Amino acid sequence: MRNNIKREFYVIIERDEDGYYVGEVPQLRGCYSQGETIDELMVNIKEVIELCLETQIDEKILNSIQVYPARIL
Repeated sequence: MRNNIKREFYVIIERDEDGYYVGEVPQLRGCYSQGETIDELMVNIKEVIELCLETQIDEKILNSIQVYPARIL
């Protein structure tokens, strides 16, 4: 089941030397993308945000796993 909570993120947009728009979401570590237009960048950055959030959830789950020996044979 997907969580339907709406979240908002700021995207810092710069234009690189080749004319591409580069976006960064400072709230999410490693969340960057680019596009030839701002519209393309925004589509791309939304996909990257989803991936970054999935990774954060996976990391939280992995970090919350604890293993205890039940019985040593």
